[in-house]
Amino acid sequence: MKMQSISLWLSQKMFGRPQSFLYVVFGISIGLTISMLTSSMNSMIWSNLIVRSHYHEHDALNIPGAGRDFMEDIPEENEHQHNDSHHHHDDDTLANQLKKKVRVLCWIMTNPNNLQSKARHVKHTWGKRCNVMLFMSSKTDPSFPTIGLNISEGREHLTGKTMRAFMYVYKHHFNDADWFMKADDDTYVIVENLRYFLSSKDHNSPVYFGHHFKPIVKGGYHSGGAGYVLSKEALRRYAVLGNSKICRSDGGAEDVEMGSCLQKLNVTAGRTVDNLGRSRFHCFNPGTHVHGGYPNWFYSYDSNGARSGINNISDYAITFHYVGPKEMHSLEFYVYHLRPFGIVSGIQDLNV
Repeated sequence: MKMQSISLWLSQKMFGRPQSFLYVVFGISIGLTISMLTSSMNSMIWSNLIVRSHYHEHDALNIPGAGRDFMEDIPEENEHQHNDSHHHHDDDTLANQLKKKVRVLCWIMTNPNNLQSKARHVKHTWGKRCNVMLFMSSKTDPSFPTIGLNISEGREHLTGKTMRAFMYVYKHHFNDADWFMKADDDTYVIVENLRYFLSSKDHNSPVYFGHHFKPIVKGGYHSGGAGYVLSKEALRRYAVLGNSKICRSDGGAEDVEMGSCLQKLNVTAGRTVDNLGRSRFHCFNPGTHVHGGYPNWFYSYDSNGARSGINNISDYAITFHYVGPKEMHSLEFYVYHLRPFGIVSGIQDLNV
């Protein structure tokens, strides 16, 4: 029997007439097509709803990288800045007392290209806790604001920039503070811990403090990146006695040249470890000082033995360097917002 006859015979047995078989096949095809289209449309609808829900959720949470730029989450100068202590109902009485007693002027070294990418984040985090906050640049920018020092940018001019900045501070703000700190725009400072450390020091003594390096300068000098703070008497000596024959006006390594200048003026590079021998000023970021991995040169420079680990960092640490904008806000969260429930931090006496 031929194949065509077999097909016709089967269709007649199953459906009676050949036309019935064709109708059934056609109906099944239409049904399958509609089912596939419906399934595909439902899948697309749910997928679209999930994606839209995903992005709306991330926008609501202000998660950087999910439809928002990290910079958009940083408030503008004229927007409300919440009070950290009120946010947590902390007792900040002692911190406020020290703010009045230990007046600290902070000047931050920056440049026109870094105002929005770096300096802005200092302004909205630790800088606002200083008694006076100034931003030193090569050009004056009233809108930020910055103070122009009429000097070219570049690492080769950091010494000149620093010398001019301290002279400006002496001329315009000498009576506004007792301690005068220089920090970079990628340095993070826990100002309350700085005030606590300085509360046991005499601002009328010729001294300055920071992360102590031991070579090059007799008596050592303090790292520029970690930030260093001059007493009122140290600043006075620099401004009044530090002429061009004693202090280099530009060139060289900024922290070395400032250390050499102050040493010639009989200003002491004071030690800053706590009474357990742990470091307070740090020339690298927190991760490096916690986990190690220092560059080779650091082992011959650091006066405290280039030790790492949480047991070698003071509970009242003051500065960290090479802190980018995101890490700066992370530190702001860890220091001033994160709390382990049920543990009330006790006050420690760590000054030497």
